Amino acid sequence: MFPTSLPEPQLPDRKTLPALRWGILGPGWIAAHFAKSLREQGGQQIIAVAGRNSEKTRAFADKWAIPQVFTSVDELLAARDLDAVYIATPHNHHFPDGMKVLQAGKHVLIEKPLALNAREGTQLQAEAQRQGVLCMEAMWCDFTPKYSVLRQLLADGALGDLHTLIADHGEFFTPDHRIFNVDLAGGPMLDLGSYLIAFSTMVGGAPSAIQACGQPAESGVNGQASMLLQHNNGMHSVLNTTLFSNTPGRAVIAGRDATIVLDGQFYAPGGFVMTSSQGGKTLRWEEPCNRYAQLHHEADHFAWCVGQGLTSSPIRSLETSLQTLSVMDEVRKQLGIVFNEEK
Repeated sequence: MFPTSLPEPQLPDRKTLPALRWGILGPGWIAAHFAKSLREQGGQQIIAVAGRNSEKTRAFADKWAIPQVFTSVDELLAARDLDAVYIATPHNHHFPDGMKVLQAGKHVLIEKPLALNAREGTQLQAEAQRQGVLCMEAMWCDFTPKYSVLRQLLADGALGDLHTLIADHGEFFTPDHRIFNVDLAGGPMLDLGSYLIAFSTMVGGAPSAIQACGQPAESGVNGQASMLLQHNNGMHSVLNTTLFSNTPGRAVIAGRDATIVLDGQFYAPGGFVMTSSQGGKTLRWEEPCNRYAQLHHEADHFAWCVGQGLTSSPIRSLETSLQTLSVMDEVRKQLGIVFNEEK
């Protein structure tokens, strides 16, 4: 039966969250958005930042009023009163940096992707279990109010049997952008495609079959990938990601009883419409498209997990992250994409 209203987002009560003392590793643009969101919301404390470029790191610290500045992960981990580390270094540094933080016995939030591949991700999982600490992938969209509403609709079976998921994520990048850099595990898969695959597996579960085709970029990285995933529930996911062009970034989840169409970019804050297959009934989710202002939700959830003594997130468990990495591994295998660290 078509619902009369959309469910309310299920979010942790921010008043009850422990105020973790955070260190940031990698003072780049996503770390700046993370710091800004945490500062605006309050509660969580950023006490240290580390980066290889001392001048850049000092400027970052001054801008966000961070008291301690370091030039290496080892120095950061020696800081007093450090509870957790947010890793925002380049993709091919996520695994070695994450391992160092875990081996120091600290909780760690690793920017997406968790690692370059499922093998690295499995090693991070094993070390986190060995240390008894929380390791979580910063797939920030999973923790937003919109995604909470979507998960509840899916859990309630509001769409009926699921048949089709369609999503795209394409952005235009200039040739000098790091995403075209072979030495930085470039290409759309880890940056853009991870949103698509994580969304697809959240809705339909792990795929039972994968077909992929791609197009290379002049720099030697993959430039475009299209994927067809077949899921155990019979649902098909049709996905495309590209570095060559801006695409609408919309997504569709089509069930027998109702269909949800998400405005682009589907993973970011914004609206969606749920429409019944018969009778013309509609419900709409509306919210400001304030994108990175919602990064604090991942830190809130992380703090909630720590406060509950959890070593695995009930929303974005490492098993879920490994599922995403495994699908990307298979897509890359079919397209012949091998990162330098894997050679």
